[in-house]
Amino acid sequence: MLLIFFILAGIVLGGMLANLCANIPFLSWLAYSSSIGFNADSPFVLDLSVIKLTFGFSMGISVAQIITIALAIFCYNKTNLR
Repeated sequence: MLLIFFILAGIVLGGMLANLCANIPFLSWLAYSSSIGFNADSPFVLDLSVIKLTFGFSMGISVAQIITIALAIFCYNKTNLR
């Protein structure tokens, strides 16, 4: 449970850090991101004539988030009380 908290904190802090560094020329590389998943403009649609299901998923991750997730896992390993 604590690991999930650390990872979520790393994701949120990394997203904030990426937004803050986007306009700083020498730190703009931290804001480089890529999206994974189905395109939001054309989601997967399953039409069964009686029911129509629409599936969509999109996730974006930046360099700053990868770094902060790694730091969160490192901090978890240092604070893990077994």
